[in-house]
Parts: sequence; C-alpha cells; structure tokens
Amino acid sequence: MSSNNLDTLYRQVIMDHYKNPRNKGVLGEDSLTINMNNPTCGDRIQLTLKLEDGIVVDAKFDGEGCSISLSSASMMTQAIKGKNIEDALKLSKIFSDIMQGKEYEDDIDLGDIEALQGVAKFPARIKCATLAWKAMEKGLKVEEQDN
Repeated sequence: MSSNNLDTLYRQVIMDHYKNPRNKGVLGEDSLTINMNNPTCGDRIQLTLKLEDGIVVDAKFDGEGCSISLSSASMMTQAIKGKNIEDALKLSKIFSDIMQGKEYEDDIDLGDIEALQGVAKFPARIKCATLAWKAMEKGLKVEEQDN
C-alpha cells in the first residue's frame, strides 16, 4: 500500500474514533478516576477504570479536546480492557516509544493504535495523543503501589 493510501486510511481510523468514540462515559463509584489536562491546548480528560484482581475489566473516558486526543483515548480504552496492570503499562510504554518515533516489536498487534504513529511527525500534537495514556499510567501506578 502506498504511503499516501496508508496516511488516508490512518486519518479515517482516527476520525472514526473521534466521531464514534468507544467507551465514552463514566464508570460508577467503585472505579478509579483520573483527571488530566493539557494546558497547552486545552484538552482535558477524565479516565475511569474498573479493576478487579489486577485486571482492567472496564475503562471509560470523558472530556473535551481535539480529534487526536479523543481518538487516542477511545483507542486506549479499547486496548487495555482485559489486560493486567503490567501489560497495560507495557502497552503505554510502547505507545510512548512510537510517539518518539522509535520502532516497536512487529509481533505486537496494536490494532487501531497504529493509526496514531504519524503523530510523531508533529511534536506539538504528541501531548494530545499521550494525554489519556498518561492518565492511565498515573492511575495504574497508584493502584500498583496501593496493593
């Protein structure tokens, strides 16, 4: 597939997650809630995670922001459901590496997240793409310390 066609496909995936977000909303009282914002551009996110026995059994987000920020949150919540804390944090590290233009293991299936790799070419947008991921890291690291 040509680079132009791949860029078009990736843009379509990002816009689909932006216009039809997965896991948008807030979980109940027994969930972990993390609020973060990007003061540079005004993106803000509230991430809620339901954890049971070290597994992310549900994840939802709410907030306001650009298409990159909100589509990344949608993709991230899909990707971490069913993962244990360690694997969710590993996925976040891989995503952070991708945002820095680093290579990742080819055998890791990133699904729709792969569509965000082009963001690395736009340093000003990296904070938008990583906002939800930073919220997830913050919440899971606190959870790990508490257990």
